[in-house]
Amino acid sequence: MDERGKSDSPVVPGKLPNKAEAAAEAVEGRGLTKGNSHERNTSRTQGRSDASSALERVRQAARRNRKQRFTALLHHVYDETRLRTAYFALKREAAPGVDRQTWHQYGETLESNLQDLSGRLKRGAYRASPVRRAYIPKADGRQRPLGVPTLEDKIVQRAVVEVLNAIYEVDFLGFSYGFRPRRSPHRALDALTVGIQMRRVNWVLDADIRSFFDTLEHGWLVKFLEHRIADRRVVRLIQKWLSAGVLEDGKRTRSGEGTVQGGSISPLLANVYLHYVFDLWAQRWRSKQARGDVIIVRFADDFVVGFEHRSEAEQFLNELRDRFTKFGLDLHPDKTRLLEFGRFAAKQRSKRGGAKPETFSFLGFTHICAKTRDGRFTVRRQTMRMRMRRKLHEVKEELRRRMHHPINDQGIYLGAVVRGHTLYYGVPMNGRAIRVFHKEVGGLWLRTLRRRSQKRAMTWDRMKRYLSRWIPLPRICHPYPFARMGVTTQGGSRVR
Repeated sequence: MDERGKSDSPVVPGKLPNKAEAAAEAVEGRGLTKGNSHERNTSRTQGRSDASSALERVRQAARRNRKQRFTALLHHVYDETRLRTAYFALKREAAPGVDRQTWHQYGETLESNLQDLSGRLKRGAYRASPVRRAYIPKADGRQRPLGVPTLEDKIVQRAVVEVLNAIYEVDFLGFSYGFRPRRSPHRALDALTVGIQMRRVNWVLDADIRSFFDTLEHGWLVKFLEHRIADRRVVRLIQKWLSAGVLEDGKRTRSGEGTVQGGSISPLLANVYLHYVFDLWAQRWRSKQARGDVIIVRFADDFVVGFEHRSEAEQFLNELRDRFTKFGLDLHPDKTRLLEFGRFAAKQRSKRGGAKPETFSFLGFTHICAKTRDGRFTVRRQTMRMRMRRKLHEVKEELRRRMHHPINDQGIYLGAVVRGHTLYYGVPMNGRAIRVFHKEVGGLWLRTLRRRSQKRAMTWDRMKRYLSRWIPLPRICHPYPFARMGVTTQGGSRVR
């Protein structure tokens, strides 16, 4: 890895601490020593530790020099150890792409396949295949289009993501949580809750980018990538996936916009795009233009911004629309709104003769202004009703399809559904909602078993034995936000 002159791209500002420090995890320190440590040559037959140490040197170089452009990255991608690791990280039973090749079929001659794939990547003979179109239901009842890449595309994309993460995890800001290592939706939710409770937040901008994955412009994305990636072979590899197109009903379509959801590379490309379009701009706006407190939490294309002053919130929203227009993006008019929310929202609205503070939804939870038993302000998070209704409808339809399956099979399926629901929605103060879901699933199962046979009625006592055997009891499985964020609150102490 060497440095061939400085980039002529705009200077990327350093990663500053979140002004609402309660609303972002601690940001790692930045070593600013000058110079570039040249990467040592690794052995031709790298082991997993060799591959990891090679990326660690990339990470250290990226941390030392925030302007460095990396000119030699492809050899990290076509390393057979990394490709093998990427293969075993894939889901075994995932749907195949347009070539209909499954994980198991590819693994029958894994070593020869990986050797051939590595050689094609090294020679530049690798070709990206179009993705197969698939659809999944959205919370609002519409269909979300997804793309299913071929198995080899999945492998190479995972390898590229691992390599590029070594660079971009150094650059990404603390309030960006979506699809990043060691980050999760619950950390974003906790950061938002702590930020609202610890900072002077009176107004909340709940924003959503309309059709983000379908509208991000390839030209801008390549320019953003080239701020850090000077290895044209890696950039061309990404361009191959962007231009491969979508195969639907036997017809292949290509576009100069968008990145298909479903591939391993799409979340990283989305984060890179929004890092330059939104994150850095919002960070500068907060540090240079805002007079009051501002908190920011972004998860992929959904983000929430909290403000102390309404005038600043309105100014931010107007300037954000102009900013997005410049880069081909648009805020969703129905899902973007500014609302009064925070510690004093209920009191202020009551003075004006208004109703209770409005609520907003983020990552599947409805956020509500509430009070603890001792009268302190808190943010209560409840499962979105639409999400719960949609999931119960899916369970009902699946039980109808499995009506005559063995009870043991039905119980295993329902146990997995309830367990997954509880693991996600089992946050403090949401106990009632997860208990309702547990009860509704039990009721759906009881009605299904009673309908499948008229010879013997299913009694409730017998049903309770089935529920206790297969369906786990609802429980709160996440800590309070302050506990997870590792904060102290006494005496206005600094929140980390």
